[in-house]
Amino acid sequence: MKHYLNDGTREAPKLKVYLNLDNLYDLPADSIWPGLQGEEALHKLKEDGFEGVQVTDLSPRSDVLPCCGLDRINRPDEVEDVFKRHKDLGDACITLHLAWGIEEDEEVDALLDAVLEASEGHDLPAFVETHRATLTQDMWRTVQLLKRHPALLLNADYSHYYCGQEMVYGGLDMKLDFMNPIFDRTGFMHGRIAAPGFMQAPIDGLDEKPRLAIGGDYLADFKEMWKRAMAGFLRHAGAGDVLVFAPELLTGKFYYARVFPDAHGILREESDRYAQALLYRELAVRCFKDAQ
Repeated sequence: MKHYLNDGTREAPKLKVYLNLDNLYDLPADSIWPGLQGEEALHKLKEDGFEGVQVTDLSPRSDVLPCCGLDRINRPDEVEDVFKRHKDLGDACITLHLAWGIEEDEEVDALLDAVLEASEGHDLPAFVETHRATLTQDMWRTVQLLKRHPALLLNADYSHYYCGQEMVYGGLDMKLDFMNPIFDRTGFMHGRIAAPGFMQAPIDGLDEKPRLAIGGDYLADFKEMWKRAMAGFLRHAGAGDVLVFAPELLTGKFYYARVFPDAHGILREESDRYAQALLYRELAVRCFKDAQ
């Protein structure tokens, strides 16, 4: 049985746009973000249209906006403590990096069984992220895992496939069709757009081909993937179910945002990650309407 985030209403399945708070980390001084911290920051995010936040540490949660969490689990004996911790913090759901991607199937199955059991036992929806250096880093293996674990739901961060597995190489359409089981099991989404050769690619607007898309149009490709994932959610979700879309655009200190030297030799990010997150919010709403 699928365990989506649910708001307790009898309303039709819906999209809510959160912000992963790492998006605000280490923003440049000239960002449009006003540099707020704590509850002031949350009130500003709410004013800007975000409906919740993903908190990536164990700091106390605020009631200004709904919160979800994020964690990593490597072994089954770590599972119970992680779920109890996030339940006690008041997180409505969690996304997870699981293992390292180099484990045998038997180890992976044991870990997933423990995660699914804990999610049910704690009544805490958990979404396994499609992320490099985890057990879901490979499209093929992820599809096989979904066959063996029909209750598993994913946090879709397709930048790791689009760039890490160079999806456009050899034909994107064929790979999108292969990913249909992944789209069908999406319960949460991390918003990041990649180019075929780098993980975090700026966009210039909602409709125009990005200036950096000198070959194929990576924005159009992500719109297609996002709409397919949203349509998969809508096919399976029930009354009150919620799909969270959370932009997660990370600093150059993690080698996500690209940095280039300015005229004085100081490294600068190529875009304002908060301005990009606002574009992503609008884009997600549009994609969801198209999926409906």
